Amino acid sequence: MARQSALARTRENISSPTKAPEALTKAHDALPDLDRLIHERIRLGIISALAANSSLSFNDLKRLLKTTDGNLSVHARKLEDAGYIACTKSFEGRMPRTEYALTASGRKALEKYLNHMEALIHAMRSPDKER
Repeated sequence: MARQSALARTRENISSPTKAPEALTKAHDALPDLDRLIHERIRLGIISALAANSSLSFNDLKRLLKTTDGNLSVHARKLEDAGYIACTKSFEGRMPRTEYALTASGRKALEKYLNHMEALIHAMRSPDKER
């Protein structure tokens, strides 16, 4: 029987979850799935900014996150559809104003996401992890 090369073993370990390194398997099994909706950079920025403020206007968020109208609009809509943020539309004089606020569900989802990320960091920095 020929010896298996290190590259072949690495490929096999990556493609086979049952052969993943033990420390990574333990960390993965102990943690819930990451909230992919919040994990995206712009959406995480929106949620984080709203967690630190009672509400922010569309233009405030756009300036803060340095993004375009279309990009912010699409990401805000996804968070709104998930119930993580609330959107209020009004007029100031003749100018439309869109205001966003974090919902209780959004705050809970952010807290869960942050706890998950802290657990991942802890698992990777743990002195008893295998190398």
